[in-house]
Amino acid sequence: MKMIVAIVQDDDTGVLVSELMEHGFGVTKLATTGGFLRAGNTTLISGVQDEQLDEALSIIRKICSSREQVTTAVASPLGGAGSNGVFTSYPVNVTVGGATIFVLEVNQFLKV
Repeated sequence: MKMIVAIVQDDDTGVLVSELMEHGFGVTKLATTGGFLRAGNTTLISGVQDEQLDEALSIIRKICSSREQVTTAVASPLGGAGSNGVFTSYPVNVTVGGATIFVLEVNQFLKV
């Protein structure tokens, strides 16, 4: 048995959970926050039989596609460090979406 831990963007969560459940996969959903963009994301945990692993990963890949997004980066104050200068911001393209997936071996599974 394997345990899949998938960290996905909030925008993909609803569709992904529905698709996984439609294919018979149980899913536990945890609300989490990403470090880079400080945007909401979701961590999904699912236990699957070894022979179901490829199917579950295929569903995650299909739903969680990467895409470009423009965000604002803040630069240091004008006038240098220690000044009471004005902070500037500028647009930056970043890749969002996709999924970070961990597959772990499960030695024992109990449902009590």
